[in-house]
Amino acid sequence: MHDFGIEKAFSFSDEGLAELLFSTCERDEDPLDLIFDDFRQTGIKQFLEQALEVERDVHLGFGRYWRGIRKGDSRNGYYERDIELAVGLIEGLKVPRTRKNTFQSNLIANYKRRQASVERMIREMFTRGVSTRQVGEILRPLLGIEPSATTVSRIARGLDEEVKLYKSRPLGDDFVYLVADAVTMKVKEAPHATKKTVLCVYGITSKGVRQLLHFQQEASESETAWTKALNNIYNRGLIGENLKLIVTDGNQGLINALEMVYPDVRRQRCWAHKLRNVANCCRKRNEKELIAQARLIYLAKTRRDAIAAFKRLRARWLELEPNAIATLEKDLEELLSMFYIPEEHRKMMRTTNVIERLFREVRRRTRPMSCFTNAASCDRIIYAVFSRFNRHWEERPLAAFTQ
Repeated sequence: MHDFGIEKAFSFSDEGLAELLFSTCERDEDPLDLIFDDFRQTGIKQFLEQALEVERDVHLGFGRYWRGIRKGDSRNGYYERDIELAVGLIEGLKVPRTRKNTFQSNLIANYKRRQASVERMIREMFTRGVSTRQVGEILRPLLGIEPSATTVSRIARGLDEEVKLYKSRPLGDDFVYLVADAVTMKVKEAPHATKKTVLCVYGITSKGVRQLLHFQQEASESETAWTKALNNIYNRGLIGENLKLIVTDGNQGLINALEMVYPDVRRQRCWAHKLRNVANCCRKRNEKELIAQARLIYLAKTRRDAIAAFKRLRARWLELEPNAIATLEKDLEELLSMFYIPEEHRKMMRTTNVIERLFREVRRRTRPMSCFTNAASCDRIIYAVFSRFNRHWEERPLAAFTQ
C-alpha cells in the first residue's frame, strides 16, 4: 500500500483553545456542551473528511498531484451529506468522488444515514418502552437528531431476523427444570383486534443458568399449540435426558402435550394457581384460615410431612368446605412432586412465579401500546424483553445451584 503521508486528523493550538474557553465563559450555556458541540462539528468532521480522502487515494493508487503514471480513474471533487453518529449529527460532510464513479468508501457506505450504534440506541429505547414519537424528542437534545416515528418503526423491524434466529437456535440438553406458561396479547387482525396467546417456556440448567427458551403466538392454549411449542424445543436439542421437573399451571392442553413430548418427566403443579382455585371454592369467612393451613403442606420438610399436613387440613375442613378440599386433593400428587428435588430448589420450583414476573415486564412494556399492529410487532417486543433478561442472566447463575 502506498504511503500518502497521512497527517494528524485535527489539533488545537494553544491560542485557539484559549479563545474557545474564553468564549464559553461569556455565554449562559453549559461550557462543556459548547466545547463538545464545537469539537463534534469541527474536529470529528475534519477527521472523517481526511480519512475519506485517504480512502480515495488508496482506491486510485496515487496521491494528489502525482504525475507521469497511468490513471484508470481520477478525482472529481466532493459532494456533501449529513450523517448521524453516536457523538451527534455531522452536517455537510465532504465525501470525495471520482470521475468514473468507481470509488466506494468502506468507512461510510452509500446511502448510509446513521452509525450502527445509533440504530442500536434507537432500537433499545423503543424496546425499553419509549414510544416511536418520543424517541426523537429524547435524542434531539442529546445528539441533535430527531428520527421520525416511521424511521424508528423501520429500525425496530430489524429485529425480525433476530427473532427468527432466536426461535431456531440450538438449545442443548443441559436443562434440569422447565416452566411453561402463557400470556395474552392484543393483536390487530381483520376485521378487528383479537387476543393472541403467547406460549412461553423457561428453563434452568444444571449450573443454574436461566433462559427463556422459546415463545410462539397461538389462538389458544390448546393441546395442539402446546405440542407444537414443546416439539420445537425438543427438536432443537432439549430431549429431556437431564430434566427433573416441569412446572405448569392446570391447563389441560399443556398437560396433555407434556404427556406426549416429555412423558417420563415429573410435573409440578403450581401452588399459587392451585391455592387461588381453592380460595374460589370456599366461603369468604373461611378463606384466610384454610389457605394458611394449606400453605403448611408445601412448607413441610419432607413429602411424608406434607402428606400429614394435608390429612390434618382434610380432617379440619372436609365437612365445612368439601369443594375446596376436593380441588386440592385431586392434584395432590403433582403438587408434591417438588419433594423429589433438592430442598434448596423447592421454593423456586413450586410455582410458575419465575415466568409470571417476566410476563409483568412484558405487560409493562406493552401497556402504552394497547394493541399491536400485527403479529410481527408483538414478536419483536416480546423477543426484546426476553433477550434482555437472557443477557442479564448469562453471567449470573442462581446461587442455589453454584454453592
